[in-house]
Amino acid sequence: MRVPLSWLREYVDLPATETGRDVQAKLISAGLEVEAVEHLGADLKGPLVVGQVLTIEELEGFKKPIRFCTVDVGQANGTGEPQEIVCGARNFAVGDKVVVVLPGATLPGGFSIAARKTYGKTSHGMICSTDELGMGDDGSKGIIVLPPETEVGKDAVELLELVDEVLDIAVTANRGDCLSIRGVARETGIAYGLPLRDPALIDVPAPNAFGYPVEVSEPVGCDRFTARTVTGLGPEARSPIWLQRRLQKVGMRPISLAVDITNYVMMELGQPLHAYDRGLVQGTIGVRRAQEGEKLVTLDGVERTLHAEDLVITDDRGPIGLAGVMGGANTEIADHDDLEKATSDVVIEAAHFDAVSIARTARRHKLSSEASRRFERGVDPLAASAAAQRTVDLLVLLAGGTADAGVTEVIAPSAPRTISAPADHPDKVAGVEYGRETVVRRLQEIGCDVYGQDELIVTVPSWRPDLTEPNDLAEEVIRLEGYENLPSTLPKPPAGRGLTPRQRLHRRIGRALAGAGYVEAPNYPFVSEQVFEQLGLDADDPARRVVKLVNPLSDEEPALRTSLLPGLLGALRRNDGRGAHDLALFETGLVFHPREERAVAVRPPVDRRPTDAEIAELDAALPEQPRHAAVVLAGAREQAGWWGKGRPADWADAVEAARTVAAEAGAELTVRKGQYGPWHPGRCAELVVVVDGTERVVGHAGELHPRVVKALGLPARTAAMEVDLDVLERVGDDTPQAPGISSFPVATQDVALVVDDSVPHADVEAALREGAGELLEAIRLFDVYVNADQLGEGKKSLAYALRFRAADRTLTVDEASAARDAAVALAGERTGAALRA
Repeated sequence: MRVPLSWLREYVDLPATETGRDVQAKLISAGLEVEAVEHLGADLKGPLVVGQVLTIEELEGFKKPIRFCTVDVGQANGTGEPQEIVCGARNFAVGDKVVVVLPGATLPGGFSIAARKTYGKTSHGMICSTDELGMGDDGSKGIIVLPPETEVGKDAVELLELVDEVLDIAVTANRGDCLSIRGVARETGIAYGLPLRDPALIDVPAPNAFGYPVEVSEPVGCDRFTARTVTGLGPEARSPIWLQRRLQKVGMRPISLAVDITNYVMMELGQPLHAYDRGLVQGTIGVRRAQEGEKLVTLDGVERTLHAEDLVITDDRGPIGLAGVMGGANTEIADHDDLEKATSDVVIEAAHFDAVSIARTARRHKLSSEASRRFERGVDPLAASAAAQRTVDLLVLLAGGTADAGVTEVIAPSAPRTISAPADHPDKVAGVEYGRETVVRRLQEIGCDVYGQDELIVTVPSWRPDLTEPNDLAEEVIRLEGYENLPSTLPKPPAGRGLTPRQRLHRRIGRALAGAGYVEAPNYPFVSEQVFEQLGLDADDPARRVVKLVNPLSDEEPALRTSLLPGLLGALRRNDGRGAHDLALFETGLVFHPREERAVAVRPPVDRRPTDAEIAELDAALPEQPRHAAVVLAGAREQAGWWGKGRPADWADAVEAARTVAAEAGAELTVRKGQYGPWHPGRCAELVVVVDGTERVVGHAGELHPRVVKALGLPARTAAMEVDLDVLERVGDDTPQAPGISSFPVATQDVALVVDDSVPHADVEAALREGAGELLEAIRLFDVYVNADQLGEGKKSLAYALRFRAADRTLTVDEASAARDAAVALAGERTGAALRA
């Protein structure tokens, strides 16, 4: 919201010495985010005067049209003689009043003006446009043509209000009242302890039966609708300079008098208005929900297909406006340039619409407007009548119109909102003793009516819909007393509480993966449901059941993730596209699964820690949120160099990452062949742990399917792993174990076993481990060999190093050999393994 200081002073008698910076500091202290103060005309220096064009000579022989003009500037040039000026613009004629800058002046941007020879003539100054004076966009893109009654020689700096200060305020979503000069003036008056001249306190006639007919069939969406009619508008009436300049300063473009007045009143009072050409409205104006599929061409010329939840303004033909967002083209006020079609009679709409409905409509149609910005943040419903009257008064004053006696008001009954709160509640929230007198005074300053002693009954003003509970009242007292006056105190946590086991495991896994060469890449938890198609998940896969957000940040990603892979793979794709081709990324975080039956969340207390039962009730109302860990790899895993050849990342690296995570959790992980969703069916490992005596799949690792790689635009042979950390933590034992050191030597035996290609290494290893018995200290697969000529078709050789050691003696060769033979025998019995010759 842009707020000119000159406009603000109309409603608050600020000291003459107060600058925009001073007001900025006061408002920031009161809780408003004043981002900047713009100094209009700070480097502007006159003379800048009003002139009248006397003659125009068209200069020939140049690439563009050039005019040599003589302009009467009165005594501003010191001689009274006409000023000779060369100008390329063509939107003015002899007799027009224009803005002239004379030699010696400086325009915004440090542009100095001097007499200079150009196009064969000497130009003594310039005839100015809005851009050259830094006035903003007025839509004309040409020379400023002033009203005929403007006095020649008058100071144009004062006439056009070129010197001013404008506060740029970032209004938060809960302070819709500050999207108006009225609201900011109220805050300024409170900050300075000065009274407010409320522009909404004007005489408004009582409603009667003679107004324009209005029918509201959706009182929930529209609880107040005021209609006023003004007839006989002068077709040649134009917005006066002061009105245009105020609109330009707040960032709006002047269009036509009727539209400019509605925009002006909206900026002044915060109440959006709309003006309909009465001659184009057919029958009763209505408010209802749209019928699914109805069409409406809005003022921006776009035909929009309406949704059944859209609130629309109608006449006997159908929709004539998207309520609270934008009007329709079929009742648009005609441009004043076409005098024959100029609008002479208008119907003024000042209504109050449901904030949620307007916000959803604006987002659904991707149509944000000044009106919708205000309605979705909350508009003062009691200001509608005053805004309509203010608009009528300006149309009568500036356009020569006549106000109809009829006044239409459709109002849904409602009562003022009250809040009950202890008088010392702000004291408890802030940790500061304000006292009842201060609390009551501050609440009254923002417009509340306060009754009661120890327990206050507070009636909230109509322009503050964001005040709904005692904490909101406490915040108002605290901010007006000054956040800077709150004491800085450190919390005092009880001694002896460090990280929880869950937090320690989370950190250990992060350090382990980082130490293994992975880079952490946290991602937003929002996904599109289309990504499950790209990942190749089955139609009935549980991962497709998502929790959808009611108000997502992006309509393209309305769901919460059920897997970490979409975000990680997206990060890998972006980095690969930007030239980083050797990638190893990891993330640990929550995924979200909907519950079969979800309870309704209750609001926990703030004056104490919630009980275990209350916390359990809150948890039951939330989706299931298990923690996962995931990695993705592409490109080189080991770089080539003078030390030797490099190695590309592959499925084995993803499996090893799973083992790293399991080791940190102290869980025994079994890796076996699997097949699931995005992974290549021949290069997918299933990650299994034993939970309460039952095997449970906790994740998968391996190389992604080529179709998934293509669908997601990933590098070839991308590998990935994802595992459920909560299950690993439950079955694991992360108690630190001191390494066992034996004084007896180790006996190593190597075996090479030939098995069918379809036999998993995990099955062979499990049989060897069990067959070897208690003497086996470790087993390691160190070679896989495939050669059809030597081994036979469909065969492979697995070579294992077996380490044997006894805790109480040195093993003999016979003992180690016997353990090895027992291991080989059991492997042969279970997997068909045979010793390689």
